[in-house]
Amino acid sequence: MTQPSPLRRSFFITGTDTGVGKTLFSCALLQAAANAGFSTAAMKPVAAGGVQTATGLRNEDALLLQAACTEALSYEEVNPVCLETAVAPHIAAAHAQRRLKVERIAGFCQGLLMRRANLTVIEGAGGWRVPLNDNETLADLCKQLKLPVILVVGIRLGCLNHALLTAEAIYRDGLALAGWVANTIDPDMPERFANVATLQKLLPAPLIANIPWLPSADIAQAAALVDITGLLSARA
Repeated sequence: MTQPSPLRRSFFITGTDTGVGKTLFSCALLQAAANAGFSTAAMKPVAAGGVQTATGLRNEDALLLQAACTEALSYEEVNPVCLETAVAPHIAAAHAQRRLKVERIAGFCQGLLMRRANLTVIEGAGGWRVPLNDNETLADLCKQLKLPVILVVGIRLGCLNHALLTAEAIYRDGLALAGWVANTIDPDMPERFANVATLQKLLPAPLIANIPWLPSADIAQAAALVDITGLLSARA
Protein backbone atom coordinates (compact mmCIF):
# COMPACT_ATOMS: atom_id res chain seq x y z
CA MET A 1 0.00 0.00 0.00
CA THR A 2 1.38 3.41 -0.93
CA GLN A 3 1.83 6.12 1.64
CA PRO A 4 -0.99 8.72 1.60
CA SER A 5 1.31 11.69 1.17
CA PRO A 6 1.16 14.92 -0.90
CA LEU A 7 4.94 14.67 -1.30
CA ARG A 8 6.05 14.67 -4.94
CA ARG A 9 9.64 14.60 -6.15
CA SER A 10 10.90 14.31 -9.71
CA PHE A 11 14.49 13.77 -10.82
CA PHE A 12 16.42 13.50 -14.05
CA ILE A 13 19.00 10.70 -14.00
CA THR A 14 22.14 11.25 -16.05
CA GLY A 15 25.51 9.54 -16.13
CA THR A 16 29.16 10.19 -16.79
CA ASP A 17 28.90 7.99 -19.89
CA THR A 18 26.83 5.24 -21.42
CA GLY A 19 26.89 1.90 -19.63
CA VAL A 20 27.59 3.34 -16.17
CA GLY A 21 24.48 1.97 -14.47
CA LYS A 22 21.80 4.64 -14.87
CA THR A 23 19.05 2.06 -15.25
CA LEU A 24 20.32 -0.09 -12.39
CA PHE A 25 20.30 2.93 -10.09
CA SER A 26 16.97 4.26 -11.39
CA CYS A 27 15.30 0.91 -10.71
CA ALA A 28 17.00 0.67 -7.31
CA LEU A 29 15.77 4.16 -6.41
CA LEU A 30 12.24 3.26 -7.49
CA GLN A 31 12.32 0.07 -5.44
CA ALA A 32 13.75 1.82 -2.37
CA ALA A 33 10.96 4.40 -2.58
CA ALA A 34 8.30 1.73 -3.06
CA ASN A 35 9.69 -0.20 -0.09
CA ALA A 36 9.17 2.96 1.98
CA GLY A 37 5.54 3.18 0.89
CA PHE A 38 5.79 5.79 -1.88
CA SER A 39 4.13 5.60 -5.29
CA THR A 40 6.57 5.67 -8.21
CA ALA A 41 6.63 6.34 -11.94
CA ALA A 42 9.47 6.42 -14.44
CA MET A 43 10.33 6.88 -18.06
CA LYS A 44 13.19 6.73 -20.50
CA PRO A 45 11.85 9.17 -23.08
CA VAL A 46 14.43 8.30 -25.72
CA ALA A 47 16.00 4.86 -26.01
CA ALA A 48 18.34 3.76 -28.77
CA GLY A 49 18.63 0.00 -29.05
CA GLY A 50 15.31 -1.75 -29.50
CA VAL A 51 14.27 -5.29 -30.31
CA GLN A 52 11.33 -5.98 -32.61
CA THR A 53 8.49 -7.79 -30.83
CA ALA A 54 4.89 -8.62 -31.67
CA THR A 55 3.86 -5.33 -30.04
CA GLY A 56 6.60 -3.18 -31.56
CA LEU A 57 10.12 -2.07 -30.68
CA ARG A 58 11.08 -2.69 -27.06
CA ASN A 59 14.14 -1.46 -25.18
CA GLU A 60 15.52 -3.54 -22.31
CA ASP A 61 16.21 -0.59 -20.01
CA ALA A 62 12.72 0.80 -20.52
CA LEU A 63 11.18 -2.58 -19.72
CA LEU A 64 13.13 -2.70 -16.46
CA LEU A 65 11.89 0.77 -15.53
CA GLN A 66 8.31 -0.18 -16.38
CA ALA A 67 8.52 -3.24 -14.13
CA ALA A 68 10.01 -1.21 -11.27
CA CYS A 69 7.15 1.35 -11.06
CA THR A 70 4.22 1.07 -8.68
CA GLU A 71 2.07 3.04 -11.15
CA ALA A 72 0.57 0.98 -13.98
CA LEU A 73 2.19 2.51 -17.05
CA SER A 74 1.99 1.39 -20.65
CA TYR A 75 5.25 0.79 -22.48
CA GLU A 76 4.61 3.88 -24.62
CA GLU A 77 4.29 6.03 -21.49
CA VAL A 78 7.63 4.76 -20.23
CA ASN A 79 9.42 4.93 -23.56
CA PRO A 80 7.63 7.08 -26.15
CA VAL A 81 10.62 7.16 -28.51
CA CYS A 82 12.24 3.78 -29.12
CA LEU A 83 14.88 3.59 -31.85
CA GLU A 84 16.13 0.31 -33.18
CA THR A 85 19.84 0.99 -33.70
CA ALA A 86 22.00 1.02 -30.56
CA VAL A 87 23.96 4.17 -31.36
CA ALA A 88 23.71 7.85 -30.36
CA PRO A 89 20.04 8.91 -30.45
CA HIS A 90 20.37 11.48 -33.24
CA ILE A 91 22.14 8.91 -35.44
CA ALA A 92 19.61 6.20 -34.59
CA ALA A 93 16.82 8.66 -35.43
CA ALA A 94 18.43 9.41 -38.80
CA HIS A 95 18.54 5.66 -39.54
CA ALA A 96 14.81 5.52 -38.80
CA GLN A 97 14.16 8.68 -40.86
CA ARG A 98 12.94 10.51 -37.77
CA ARG A 99 13.91 13.83 -36.20
CA LEU A 100 14.03 14.24 -32.44
CA LYS A 101 12.88 17.54 -30.93
CA VAL A 102 13.18 18.59 -27.30
CA GLU A 103 9.79 20.31 -27.26
CA ARG A 104 7.96 17.14 -28.33
CA ILE A 105 9.93 14.89 -25.97
CA ALA A 106 9.30 17.33 -23.11
CA GLY A 107 5.59 17.02 -23.82
CA PHE A 108 5.77 13.28 -23.27
CA CYS A 109 7.62 13.85 -20.00
CA GLN A 110 5.07 16.40 -18.79
CA GLY A 111 2.35 13.84 -19.34
CA LEU A 112 4.04 11.46 -16.93
CA LEU A 113 4.83 14.20 -14.42
CA MET A 114 1.11 15.05 -14.31
CA ARG A 115 0.35 11.59 -12.92
CA ARG A 116 1.59 13.00 -9.60
CA ALA A 117 3.39 9.96 -8.22
CA ASN A 118 5.36 10.56 -5.03
CA LEU A 119 8.55 9.86 -6.98
CA THR A 120 9.00 10.28 -10.72
CA VAL A 121 12.27 9.37 -12.41
CA ILE A 122 13.20 10.42 -15.93
CA GLU A 123 16.28 8.62 -17.20
CA GLY A 124 18.46 10.08 -19.90
CA ALA A 125 20.46 8.26 -22.55
CA GLY A 126 24.24 8.18 -22.44
CA GLY A 127 25.76 11.25 -20.80
CA TRP A 128 24.76 14.85 -20.22
CA ARG A 129 25.57 16.27 -23.66
CA VAL A 130 24.26 13.47 -25.87
CA PRO A 131 22.88 15.09 -29.05
CA LEU A 132 19.22 14.75 -30.02
CA ASN A 133 19.64 16.68 -33.26
CA ASP A 134 22.07 19.20 -34.76
CA ASN A 135 21.16 21.87 -32.22
CA GLU A 136 19.74 20.20 -29.09
CA THR A 137 21.01 17.72 -26.52
CA LEU A 138 19.43 15.78 -23.67
CA ALA A 139 20.66 18.55 -21.39
CA ASP A 140 18.22 20.88 -23.18
CA LEU A 141 15.41 18.49 -22.29
CA CYS A 142 16.31 18.63 -18.62
CA LYS A 143 16.62 22.42 -18.80
CA GLN A 144 13.12 22.68 -20.26
CA LEU A 145 11.71 20.38 -17.57
CA LYS A 146 13.66 22.24 -14.85
CA LEU A 147 14.32 19.04 -12.92
CA PRO A 148 17.03 18.46 -10.32
CA VAL A 149 19.65 16.01 -11.53
CA ILE A 150 21.11 12.84 -10.03
CA LEU A 151 24.50 11.93 -11.53
CA VAL A 152 25.51 8.28 -11.81
CA VAL A 153 29.30 8.00 -11.82
CA GLY A 154 30.77 4.85 -13.31
CA ILE A 155 33.63 4.10 -10.96
CA ARG A 156 36.54 3.18 -13.19
CA LEU A 157 39.81 4.76 -14.28
CA GLY A 158 39.05 8.30 -15.46
CA CYS A 159 35.91 8.72 -13.36
CA LEU A 160 37.20 11.74 -11.43
CA ASN A 161 37.54 13.89 -14.54
CA HIS A 162 34.29 12.64 -16.06
CA ALA A 163 32.31 13.26 -12.87
CA LEU A 164 33.69 16.73 -12.18
CA LEU A 165 33.23 17.91 -15.77
CA THR A 166 29.66 16.59 -15.88
CA ALA A 167 28.80 18.25 -12.57
CA GLU A 168 30.30 21.50 -13.85
CA ALA A 169 28.17 21.28 -17.02
CA ILE A 170 25.00 20.65 -14.99
CA TYR A 171 25.62 23.74 -12.88
CA ARG A 172 26.55 25.87 -15.89
CA ASP A 173 23.21 24.89 -17.42
CA GLY A 174 21.50 26.35 -14.36
CA LEU A 175 20.28 23.09 -12.86
CA ALA A 176 20.60 21.64 -9.38
CA LEU A 177 22.63 18.53 -8.66
CA ALA A 178 20.47 16.73 -6.10
CA GLY A 179 23.02 14.00 -5.49
CA TRP A 180 25.35 11.52 -7.08
CA VAL A 181 25.86 7.76 -7.16
CA ALA A 182 29.10 5.80 -7.13
CA ASN A 183 28.53 2.66 -9.21
CA THR A 184 31.54 0.38 -9.54
CA ILE A 185 31.72 -0.92 -13.11
CA ASP A 186 35.34 -2.10 -13.00
CA PRO A 187 35.76 -4.76 -10.31
CA ASP A 188 39.55 -4.55 -10.59
CA MET A 189 39.84 -0.78 -10.33
CA PRO A 190 42.76 0.18 -8.07
CA GLU A 191 42.07 2.66 -5.24
CA ARG A 192 38.31 2.51 -5.69
CA PHE A 193 37.61 3.78 -2.18
CA ALA A 194 40.11 6.61 -2.55
CA ASN A 195 38.44 7.73 -5.78
CA VAL A 196 35.00 7.73 -4.18
CA ALA A 197 36.37 9.64 -1.19
CA THR A 198 37.87 12.23 -3.54
CA LEU A 199 34.53 12.75 -5.26
CA GLN A 200 32.81 13.10 -1.90
CA LYS A 201 35.14 16.00 -1.18
CA LEU A 202 34.90 17.65 -4.60
CA LEU A 203 31.32 17.14 -5.75
CA PRO A 204 28.96 19.71 -4.17
CA ALA A 205 26.14 17.22 -3.63
CA PRO A 206 25.47 14.25 -1.33
CA LEU A 207 26.44 10.68 -2.15
CA ILE A 208 23.11 8.84 -2.45
CA ALA A 209 24.44 5.33 -3.03
CA ASN A 210 27.82 3.61 -3.14
CA ILE A 211 27.19 0.47 -5.19
CA PRO A 212 29.92 -2.17 -5.34
CA TRP A 213 30.55 -4.39 -8.33
CA LEU A 214 27.37 -6.43 -8.89
CA PRO A 215 28.00 -9.00 -11.64
CA SER A 216 24.30 -9.85 -11.85
CA ALA A 217 23.02 -6.24 -11.64
CA ASP A 218 20.83 -7.15 -8.68
CA ILE A 219 18.24 -4.37 -8.30
CA ALA A 220 17.09 -5.48 -4.84
CA GLN A 221 20.67 -5.53 -3.58
CA ALA A 222 21.33 -2.08 -5.05
CA ALA A 223 18.06 -0.73 -3.59
CA ALA A 224 19.23 -1.62 -0.09
CA LEU A 225 22.20 0.73 -0.63
CA VAL A 226 20.16 3.77 -1.74
CA ASP A 227 19.63 6.54 0.79
CA ILE A 228 16.28 8.14 -0.05
CA THR A 229 16.06 10.12 3.22
CA GLY A 230 17.18 13.45 1.80
CA LEU A 231 15.61 12.99 -1.65
CA LEU A 232 12.13 12.22 -0.34
CA SER A 233 12.05 14.20 2.86
CA ALA A 234 9.26 16.70 3.44
CA ARG A 235 11.88 19.49 3.55
CA ALA A 236 13.63 18.57 0.30
